[in-house]
Amino acid sequence: MLFDSQHLSRDLAAKSVRGGVTTVTAQGAQFLLHLAGTMVLARLLTPNDYGLIGMVMVVVQFAAMFKDAGLSMATVQRETISHEQISTLFWINLFISGFLGLCVLISAPWVARFYGKPELTSVTAVLSLSFLFTGLTIQHQALLRRHMRFGVLAVIQIASHVGNLIVTVLLALAGWRYWALVGGTLTTALLGTLLTLLFCPWFPGRICRGTGVRNMLKFGGHLTGFNLVNYFSRNADHILIGRFIGADALGLYARAYQLFMLPISQIRGPMTQVAMPILSSLRNQPDRYAKYYQRLLDIMASLTIPVTAYCATEADFLIGVLLGPAWRGAVPVFRILAIAGLIQAIAGTRGLVLLSWGFSRRYFYWGLFNAIL
Repeated sequence: MLFDSQHLSRDLAAKSVRGGVTTVTAQGAQFLLHLAGTMVLARLLTPNDYGLIGMVMVVVQFAAMFKDAGLSMATVQRETISHEQISTLFWINLFISGFLGLCVLISAPWVARFYGKPELTSVTAVLSLSFLFTGLTIQHQALLRRHMRFGVLAVIQIASHVGNLIVTVLLALAGWRYWALVGGTLTTALLGTLLTLLFCPWFPGRICRGTGVRNMLKFGGHLTGFNLVNYFSRNADHILIGRFIGADALGLYARAYQLFMLPISQIRGPMTQVAMPILSSLRNQPDRYAKYYQRLLDIMASLTIPVTAYCATEADFLIGVLLGPAWRGAVPVFRILAIAGLIQAIAGTRGLVLLSWGFSRRYFYWGLFNAIL
């Protein structure tokens, strides 16, 4: 059943509605959890604590960008798949994840030396363990997305988020400072892995040749290239602030950026997650494809533009309520970023179109041009 593709193009309207409702509901629950966690932790932890973790996460997120290698999207986007193909991709993802985790572990002393913070050595080393967990379920989650099992994915995401919040708050109350954020991150990775394997008990076979994996690897390679250049264009600010201004400034900037992205990601994330397998199945029906995409843009614009406009207008109020008086320095940064959010969600759908058509090379070139600009 996991490798049967015949049902994907049937009842698209019903699947889209069910998937959209489920994903938006789950995203709303995660939003409330994230909001509650932000309000609590902003009063238990300091900007310096967030800044220290932000320094390490630049390295961890950079390495994590390669563990997928674009192969999960290849599984979702491809018209037909087989057990042999996905088994081969599973072992490739697992090897890459293990290698990247080792690289992060080895880099720990250099990270601490670069920022001039000796405590970052142990933090980086511990966070490298997350690669061992997440590498096991990359293809499992891709199979769940391909078959639009968004209810299962929602349960996994919410449970992992709840676990993260509980562990982080408890450790923060116990005085563990930035280690509370480390503990929450590892909890998310571990819970996500266990629940994914529970809901998708698929066991991979051995690596096979001659199964058409090479084309999937090319697709994933272009996607990884895009993620690489996009990563540098979106994280150069964090690196420069952490290196030349300090942890406090990076903590203020990072929280402002996260809050700016919060309403956009809560809306765009679930909608694109649902739309990707549907648009991929409509490649041979241009009229239906265009109609579905137009409807997607209408809904996304109607939701994101009012929210981001409110965030830009009421930045002082939102920062004061959500983070507290100690974070007033984040207000001007948040307001400027929120203005960009007026078009961010709509502009981001170009990647959805290119990938659903399989134009991964064009996607990479667009990302390269955009990063340079």
